[in-house]
Amino acid sequence: MAKKGRAKNTENKALHSKLINRKKDKLREAKLAHKARLKAIIKKSKESTNL
Repeated sequence: MAKKGRAKNTENKALHSKLINRKKDKLREAKLAHKARLKAIIKKSKESTNL
């Protein structure tokens, strides 16, 4: 016989998914920012060596 009332784990699973997605987005943005910072440094060094 099936349980009556609320579904068992849906609330926790939804919250967990939300938090994990937030964490992944944060890591992805940090990685992109790091790449952009490195590109800027490389570009600046190339410009200074060409002078």
